[in-house]
Amino acid sequence: MSAYGDFAGLYDQLMDDFDYPEWASYYLDLLQCAGVAPRSLCDCACGTGSLSIPFAARGIRVTGVDLSEEMLRIAADKARRSGVQPMFVRQDMRRLSLPRPVDALICGCDGVNYLLTDDHVMEFFQRAHSAIRPGGALAFDVSSAYKLEHVLGDNFFGEERDEVAYLWFNRWNPDAQTVRMELTFFRQADNGLYRRFSETHVQRAHDPQRLKELLEQSGFAQVRIYGDRTFDPPKSDELRIHLTAVRE
Repeated sequence: MSAYGDFAGLYDQLMDDFDYPEWASYYLDLLQCAGVAPRSLCDCACGTGSLSIPFAARGIRVTGVDLSEEMLRIAADKARRSGVQPMFVRQDMRRLSLPRPVDALICGCDGVNYLLTDDHVMEFFQRAHSAIRPGGALAFDVSSAYKLEHVLGDNFFGEERDEVAYLWFNRWNPDAQTVRMELTFFRQADNGLYRRFSETHVQRAHDPQRLKELLEQSGFAQVRIYGDRTFDPPKSDELRIHLTAVRE
């Protein structure tokens, strides 16, 4: 099954320990380091809008883009309940097309890891470059090769809650530098019975220096690489890596 179909309805419930407003603040600090205080922003691979909404709450004009219709439907409902009005659009980030350039473009929470070839990464970077005004910036993160191979790869995870349980099997492919994640969920229905469904996700480990090269080939400059929610260079065992780049 395609990624983030039925899983969309459980995503926020299973990510309830993550502080998205704090992460949004970190991204704005990253953009500030790149010389950008955005008034307009595109949130690529926005999912259920957990970053889009805190950006919009700060008065930023936000366009959230995602490939999953189910995720976008939840994002729009959350935004209405939060009293903000980001615009949500269903698009493949490799085919990103905005009606007008934005000050900044964000791609958080592994969006780039789902791009499995250098060509796909380049397609996204080139589209991002076209979508950002001169002087604006791109900021994104990737789960590191260390995380995909040594934390996720060839491991099993599982959790049981009152209304949902999941089984998560991973397989690391050293040749392709990818991890294949097979997830099976059991969700309680109104009648008390559990419905089972499965999804498959594949992520690729990207070398930050190679990403820097691809950014520069796409027309970006001033590429900076940071560790997990820090302003320091990443360590060898960093779990998440952040990058910023400026369109000059």
